[in-house]
Amino acid sequence: MSIPVSNYQLVQLINGSWSVRSLAEGETFHPVVGPVAEAQSLYVEQLDLVRRVTAAGGREFVLWDVGLGAAANTLTVLRALQAIPDHRVRIISFDHTPTPLEFALGNAEPLGYFGGYEGPVRQLLDHGRVEFAHGGGWVDWEFLGGDFPTRLASPSAAALTCPDAILFDAYSPARNPVMWTLPLFRDLRARVDPQRPCAMSTYSRATLLRVTLLLAGWWVGAGSATGEKEETTLAASSLDLVGRPLDATWLGRALRSRSAEPMVDPVYRQAPLSEETRALLMQHPQFR
Repeated sequence: MSIPVSNYQLVQLINGSWSVRSLAEGETFHPVVGPVAEAQSLYVEQLDLVRRVTAAGGREFVLWDVGLGAAANTLTVLRALQAIPDHRVRIISFDHTPTPLEFALGNAEPLGYFGGYEGPVRQLLDHGRVEFAHGGGWVDWEFLGGDFPTRLASPSAAALTCPDAILFDAYSPARNPVMWTLPLFRDLRARVDPQRPCAMSTYSRATLLRVTLLLAGWWVGAGSATGEKEETTLAASSLDLVGRPLDATWLGRALRSRSAEPMVDPVYRQAPLSEETRALLMQHPQFR
C-alpha cells in the first residue's frame, strides 16, 4: 500500500534549516543539525568516502543507502564526490516506500540540498534507476522498494552488488525494530565481498546495537559526534577501517548494561546480556 505524501511535513529546525517529518512514525529526519550537516559528518567524513573513492582509481565504488528517506544522505555524498576524477559510483537505495523522496522533491527549494540533482531524482522516482554523468565521473543509482530484511534474507540477495560502504539510516529501534535485529546485521555482513573491505556508519551509539554488530561479525568502533549525540557508531569488515575500536573499557560497561542483549526477533525490548551472549562477546577477536 502506498503512503500518502500528506503523511509528511516540512519542519524548521532550531538552527534554521528545514527537514522532513514523518507524521506516521512521529520522527523527524536529521532532527538537530539538519540534513546536510548530519550527512556530511556521519557518512561523507566518517566513512572516509572522498579518500576511498579516489583510491578506487576508476573502479566502481558501491554504496548501499539503507533508508533512502528524503535522499539527503545520498545527495550530500554525491556532492562531496563530484570533483573526483574518473569516479564511478553505484548507489543502491533501499526503502519501504519512495514517498518521502517524492514529498522532498516537491519541497526542494526550502530543503536546499537538491540543487542540480532534481532531474536525476525525478528519473529515479519515475523509473527506479538513473545513470548520469557526474562531474568527472559517472553515477548509476537504483532504488529498490519493499521490505529490506525480507529482501536481504532471500536468495535474490546474492544478485545484489556487494557494498564498499553502507549508509545505515533506518527509523529508531523503538519505532522500527525489524531493522535492528541480529539476523539482519548478519545478513548484511554476509553480503560483503571478502576481497573488498566495507565500512558502515549509523547514528546510534546504543550498547544493544554495538553488541549486535559485534556478534554479527563486524569490527565496531565509536563514531564521531553529530547533533546532540556525543558518539555515533562505525562498523567495518576490516579493522583497518575503524578509527576508534571499542576497547576493554567499553566491554566492561556492556557486560554491566541493562540494555545490551541483541534482538533476534523484531520486537523492541531491553535486556541485559545472557550468559551465552556474554561468552560470545568476550571471545570476539576485537577484545582478545
